[in-house]
Amino acid sequence: MDDSTAKPNFAADTSNPFTAVPIEITVSVGKARPLVRDLVMLGANAVLTLDKRVDDPVELFVGEKLIARGMLEEDEASGSGQLNVRLTEIINLQSGL
Repeated sequence: MDDSTAKPNFAADTSNPFTAVPIEITVSVGKARPLVRDLVMLGANAVLTLDKRVDDPVELFVGEKLIARGMLEEDEASGSGQLNVRLTEIINLQSGL
């Protein structure tokens, strides 16, 4: 294979200063669509029903851009109840974020 046609792997390039910049990822577990009159009446211990089930995939966003999907997992090794996301699908980001 001719190395001159290979695409650079920017994520593995530790000399690239942008690989050390932190980025915020938002994990969306679902949406709720209450009426405004119901929303203003919410109080402590109110329950808001989402459009997803516990075992449904979650979506990962950078800003408004969907970048991946995955499944929520509890980190049982830590015993702290920490949530993790196991990625099941990575969106093609060739066109950028």
